[in-house]
Amino acid sequence: MTHDYCRQNEPRTYCRVLTIAGSDSGGGAGIQADLKTIAAIGCYGMSVITALTAQNTKGVSGIHAVPTSFVAEQMSAVFSDIGADAVKIGMLYSAELIEVVAAQLQSHGAEKIVLDPVMVAQSGDRLLQDDAIESIKKHVMPLADVVTPNIPEAEVLLNCKLQSAEDMQQGAKALAAYGGQSVVIKGGHLAENESTDLLYLSKEDRFVILRGERIKTRNNHGTGCTLSSAIASYMAKGHDIEAALRKAKAYIVNAIRAGAAYTIGQGHGPVHHFFQYWK
Repeated sequence: MTHDYCRQNEPRTYCRVLTIAGSDSGGGAGIQADLKTIAAIGCYGMSVITALTAQNTKGVSGIHAVPTSFVAEQMSAVFSDIGADAVKIGMLYSAELIEVVAAQLQSHGAEKIVLDPVMVAQSGDRLLQDDAIESIKKHVMPLADVVTPNIPEAEVLLNCKLQSAEDMQQGAKALAAYGGQSVVIKGGHLAENESTDLLYLSKEDRFVILRGERIKTRNNHGTGCTLSSAIASYMAKGHDIEAALRKAKAYIVNAIRAGAAYTIGQGHGPVHHFFQYWK
């Protein structure tokens, strides 16, 4: 397959990625991390902000939800004019917002949707209301090409513990039953020497194991946002799901490794999104 097809048309066009997520005032996660990732990989990033957070490396001190009608207006503005080759979804916060986002995605015929079911910040602060969990499973997961929970998020969605590789496989199949084409369960929370992620491709009933270096660092804020945005970016460039995940996995490992050399803030710092360009 020829990739970066967006650029080959005349006149030249961008590979467009829309992120629908919350804002992180500290810049390490959420919309800010998404747009950095999208730009670093060579795509044109657009944003729909679902919530504002007062946040730094130590935690979240406040959340202000954006009115659902204005979220819908943001989505309509982007899709009606610019369009999107891929969509990344992060923090949705409430059941009402989830239903609005799902309806907008369907009405605008959005494709290549990557859902990162954000529930808890790196600091442990909750980013999703309890009544929103069922709404995610009912309204958004069926629309997603890729769903990317970490182990704690998968456990909440499944209401059971995942303590081994076998548990991850069973959990991925159970999550795919909600309608998504593929599920990536990120294994960073397992007590292993490697950081192993599991991809389940439901149409092929096939598992792919992706092993990666486990880097000792506290600068791991926004890793989930970054990985899901990277997957969406590579899908926007024409890569299939498995290839996009492999490239995204390599990108996040390099970003974590480069970010480990820095000190910023007093808590969990960010990864280095632009490691290819400056040190």
